[in-house]
Amino acid sequence: MASDSIRLARRLTELRQTRQWTLEQLTEESAVSRATLSRIERGEVSPTAQVLGKLAKAYGLPMQAFFTEADTSASLHMPVAQQTVWEDPETGFVRRSLSPTLPGFRGSMIEGLLPAGKTIAYAAPPLSGLEHHVVLLEGALEVTLDRDTHWLSAGDCLRFRLDYPNSYHAPGPHEARYILTVILP
Repeated sequence: MASDSIRLARRLTELRQTRQWTLEQLTEESAVSRATLSRIERGEVSPTAQVLGKLAKAYGLPMQAFFTEADTSASLHMPVAQQTVWEDPETGFVRRSLSPTLPGFRGSMIEGLLPAGKTIAYAAPPLSGLEHHVVLLEGALEVTLDRDTHWLSAGDCLRFRLDYPNSYHAPGPHEARYILTVILP
């Protein structure tokens, strides 16, 4: 997983440099401190899900873009050993990129594993109109979209366009494991 963290740090640096933004400019756009951004880009710390949400909003990109190389030459077949895994240091949420974004494709899939009692929350969507399909595989999951909460049991599917603050909560007693399909507008 260490190599995935290093790849994430490099990708975040690459995105900032491609936009020709300084760390100060990214701080203004994202409301993430310059010190934190610097430590993330140097690979000293891993960003939290909340920080990644703020960066996605600042860049106007889906979060999946952080886990995909800019000039990806990935094949159509994605062996499990090549799937990027990232863990939120704050909550223990584990995100695995099942099918990363590729040129010519609008969708991507991730597997999420949220420990019991933990919540990941995003203050704003990175892009208006992102289509999400969540299928809960194990456990229980509460998905809050703006002011509406949806309670999912194993096997349930929730689909929505992401246009508001959102959060995922695993009420327990077991972790929640789910597949999330994200389709670009």
